[in-house]
Amino acid sequence: MAKRFEGADAWVPERPTLARLHEAVQGCRGCDLHQDATQAVMGSGHRGAAMMLLGEQPGDREDVAGEPFVGPAGKVLDRALADAGIAPDQTYVTNAVKHFRFERRGKQRIHKSPSRGHVLACSPWLSAELAVVRPEGVVILGGTAGKAVYGSGFRVGEQRGRLLAWPADTLAVQRPPGWVLATIHPSAVLRSEDRDELYAGLVADLKVAARAVRSA
Repeated sequence: MAKRFEGADAWVPERPTLARLHEAVQGCRGCDLHQDATQAVMGSGHRGAAMMLLGEQPGDREDVAGEPFVGPAGKVLDRALADAGIAPDQTYVTNAVKHFRFERRGKQRIHKSPSRGHVLACSPWLSAELAVVRPEGVVILGGTAGKAVYGSGFRVGEQRGRLLAWPADTLAVQRPPGWVLATIHPSAVLRSEDRDELYAGLVADLKVAARAVRSA
């Protein structure tokens, strides 16, 4: 059973803007991850971006920099987006969980996946981002992001590469995106012995999203 936390509702502004979300998230105490993280990391991009890219959580470099996807996985994602024909100004990039969860090994901070309780506690921030950005579609990057949107039974491998409908029963938003596309997290490319194959699959999936934007 997922550990229950207070959740982020009390810290989300009533009339959110991207600037207000960036400011307010730093005070969030909706779960225990704020205790060890350097800072919260809100999404990056513009209101009205056609596509929201949703990952898992900030990594070590993102935690220090305060920006999402600025580490090695971010570089893979940037290259894949370019190869898929998706311009940076078309995207808003964020994570399901806004604080870095890790375990220490000596001086290193090693990524530790957030629990279901952390994902649920942080979901009001994602709902607020969706309400402000109002993207045409959402690209899910990896399993944690998929579970944040569709619930614990979601499996990326079963759904990736095709357009899905937004689930009305798990993450309610006033204006739901018109489509969702699931693919692997770019960090999976870095961990794989078959990097070229996984990278090609990531680009192929993103091309589906690019076509959806062009046809909207």
